[in-house]
Amino acid sequence: MASGIHPIHPRDWALLVTLSILWGASFFFVGVALKELPPFTIVFLRAAIAALVLFPIVWARRIPMPRGVAGWWPFVGMACLNYVVPFSCLVTGQTFISTGLASVLNATTPLFTVVIMAVAGEERLTARRVIGVVAGVVGVAVLRGLDLREAETGIGVALCLCAALSYGLSALLARRLLIGFAPLTTATSQMLAAAIITGVVAACVDQPLSLPVPSLSVILAVVALGTLSTALGYVLFFRIVARSGSTNVMLVTLLIPVTAVLLGTVVLHENIGLRELMGGSMIASALLIIDGRAFAWFEARRWRTERP
Repeated sequence: MASGIHPIHPRDWALLVTLSILWGASFFFVGVALKELPPFTIVFLRAAIAALVLFPIVWARRIPMPRGVAGWWPFVGMACLNYVVPFSCLVTGQTFISTGLASVLNATTPLFTVVIMAVAGEERLTARRVIGVVAGVVGVAVLRGLDLREAETGIGVALCLCAALSYGLSALLARRLLIGFAPLTTATSQMLAAAIITGVVAACVDQPLSLPVPSLSVILAVVALGTLSTALGYVLFFRIVARSGSTNVMLVTLLIPVTAVLLGTVVLHENIGLRELMGGSMIASALLIIDGRAFAWFEARRWRTERP
């Protein structure tokens, strides 16, 4: 498990972009599913499908799983902070506010993560990282064309911010308790725990067995949500965590709106305007500031130039 403040591993940039595509698409899948399914049922189905996909792979490859209460409780905690609480908040929040505003609020996750890590004594609260995260959040707002009138729905805004806070806390938990586990083990264990917890909640709140059979488009959206955005997504997530650290992986929330706009341009043939270009440039600059590799390169080059 990587720790401390350091640049993102070069191999993880591609994984981070891929993860942003998978998680960016999840906002669309949720929007489709909410037309016919209640929030907690969607949350449960996403975790259950992911667990059904991941567990046979772990079993076939004979990858060790946690044993006993002591072995499972970190994954139960991770399931709550990294899935049950934030995804329940985001899905419920999308019933009050637009998908675009939800993704903008979700992009505050790195800001929460940086502050939480500093308060917990895990990382120094450097000015460079704070400036980079704030610049990234502003860039996301510009990219999505944030309409402040939408923020009148306070419940939805509060739920999405709670989700971002929960993701930040999960980064701290991953840093301290999930050391030495394979990404596939961590993802599978988290999803199994999440499926059990959300299954109980959905049964009590939504009573999904009494719901009518959803349409084919909703079924396909839920399946894609569970397999691509969750099963594959969390394997990539924990792989990045293991190599580049918990704080760096949360930068994916800044990339999610960028990939959403790019997918809209390529797939739906939507036009990219000045606002999209400005927002994307701000986010790219923010990522370079947070990563710090470019600054280190310029500093080293200047030192070699000025050396007598």
